[in-house]
Amino acid sequence: MPVSHHPPLGAVVLCDFSKGFVPPEMVKRRPAIVISPKISARAGLCTVVPISTEVPRVILAYHVELAGLDLPAPWDKGPNWVKADMVYAVSFSRIDLFRRRSPDGSRRIYDEKTLPPEDLLNVRKAVLCGLGMMNLTKHL
Repeated sequence: MPVSHHPPLGAVVLCDFSKGFVPPEMVKRRPAIVISPKISARAGLCTVVPISTEVPRVILAYHVELAGLDLPAPWDKGPNWVKADMVYAVSFSRIDLFRRRSPDGSRRIYDEKTLPPEDLLNVRKAVLCGLGMMNLTKHL
C-alpha cells in the first residue's frame, strides 16, 4: 500500500518506476532516498533518487556508496549505490515502505529506514553534482 504522508528527509523507501517511464529512465521497482522535505505547495509529491546494487562502471561525483545500508532481498547483495544524477519528483502512489512479516506471521511490520546525517549530506552533494551544480557543494 502506498504511503499517505510525506516520508521524512533521508528516508529509504521502495519506489515503483515501472509505469510511465521509458529507458534510459528508471523502469522498475527499486529502493530510493527521499531528498526533499515536506513542501506544503507540493501535496502528494516528494523528490527521490534511486539506489542500485550495481557498481557504476565509472564512479563519478554523483555516485555515492552506502556500505552499511541494511535492505531486504533482492537489494541486500553487497554495497548499494545512489544514482544521484537521476532525480525524480514522484507521487506518493509510487512510494511504499519496506515491510516484513512479524515473527509469528500474523501481521506486517513496516521498516522505516532513514540515512544517517553524514550519508544524507553526501547524497545531497552528489545530487548537486548530478545537476551540474558542483560549485554549490561547498555551501553544504
